[in-house]
Amino acid sequence: MTTSVLVPSSLTREAEDKREATRKLGYVARAATVFRVDRLTVFPDPDGAGKFEDGFVETVLRYAATPPHLRKEMWGKRGELEYVGVLPPLRVRSQTGSGSEGSGSLRQGIVTEVGADGRVRVNCGLQHPISLPVPDGLDVGKGERVTVRVSSRRPVRAKLVDAPTTGFDVVSADLDTALSRDDAGLTIASSRYGEPVSTARLGQVVERRDAAGGMTVAFGAPERGLPSILDVDPDAAGRDQRDDDPTGFDLWLNTVPNQGSEVVRTEEALFASLACLTLTE
Repeated sequence: MTTSVLVPSSLTREAEDKREATRKLGYVARAATVFRVDRLTVFPDPDGAGKFEDGFVETVLRYAATPPHLRKEMWGKRGELEYVGVLPPLRVRSQTGSGSEGSGSLRQGIVTEVGADGRVRVNCGLQHPISLPVPDGLDVGKGERVTVRVSSRRPVRAKLVDAPTTGFDVVSADLDTALSRDDAGLTIASSRYGEPVSTARLGQVVERRDAAGGMTVAFGAPERGLPSILDVDPDAAGRDQRDDDPTGFDLWLNTVPNQGSEVVRTEEALFASLACLTLTE
């Protein structure tokens, strides 16, 4: 089952400085990690642009999703990453350990070069990138995360394995594209104008999620929720659960129906929404 989250490029529009904006994105990355999100998509919201646009949100989230042993070489020094020291550690559950297909440990790597001879160069935190043959049936491209089984460091003996990588991927796409993916599953707009989630209703949502093979949950930005971003009537968005919903969502849900604060921040909404929507039977 695939779980995807959509956040707007205007996510940090209210942050006073780059440090605060970076910290906010750190909480988003934490939520994605805690609830095992597979893909975090940043969609454009040019009308809500703030001080930190032009790829800032996507860059910081990509950095946060990068395994710590790869960050320095993969990213170097960039202006958007000035305050990444305030990012909370994600502590993604490691795949390191002996496997059933032989001795060695599994490490995450990033493909840095694709050759024409069926080999790729992979940076997996060893002293230098290593050249590895691509197993039959495994399709990898430059910049993709891969899993490497390292059986020896001196001399280096390693191979690519067809195993899922831990953590989440960060991509950019417009809303229509993200919602129309083959693995989008049940598409949900998280909004205070949506249908309030109750225990009874949640069970029905979970059934639909499982039947669809996963879900995609979208969130808005500070003072700019999904109705504003999509330019739709907020009241109509909350009522409209038709199959031909012009916004492209299957459901509009309010996962904090009794909020005590006038405003629920996006990073708070992620934790509240994913905590209930990822429950199992």
